[in-house]
Amino acid sequence: MWDNVKKQVELELEQLHLLLHTYRLLKKKCETIVPDSVEILALGAMLHSFYTGVENIFSRIAKEIDNDMPSGKFWHSNLLEQMSNAGSHRPAVLSLSLREKLEEYLDFRHVFRRAYSFQLQWEKMSSLVYDLEGILEQLEKEMRDFFESNKSNESKS
Repeated sequence: MWDNVKKQVELELEQLHLLLHTYRLLKKKCETIVPDSVEILALGAMLHSFYTGVENIFSRIAKEIDNDMPSGKFWHSNLLEQMSNAGSHRPAVLSLSLREKLEEYLDFRHVFRRAYSFQLQWEKMSSLVYDLEGILEQLEKEMRDFFESNKSNESKS
């Protein structure tokens, strides 16, 4: 079970890298020029896709390791909380500091899905765009640590 989940997580992480690579030129351009409305929408779609990929990782862990996928109106935030707490069969998946950062992406995704595209504001989303590489790097480290801790637990058994 754990090996299968690990492979799926690795695939999602590869997809997240591909996502960031796809938008790298636009992101670079926006370091010197304020993006227009179409570029802001594209970057908003990137942020939305990024968090969707992160959530895919967490959903897989919740379903296959925890056997407990949140449901209901607040399932997205409940899933994030679930991943920052130890489960009965696993340690915490992510640190509280990463959870807090990811909450900002979850909040943005909610705005992106509910707002008209012309309502997106570069000033409010630019830090999310520029922090993506660091967030992905931290997520990868914490995923490695998570799966390593399982290996350690298996060898002790």
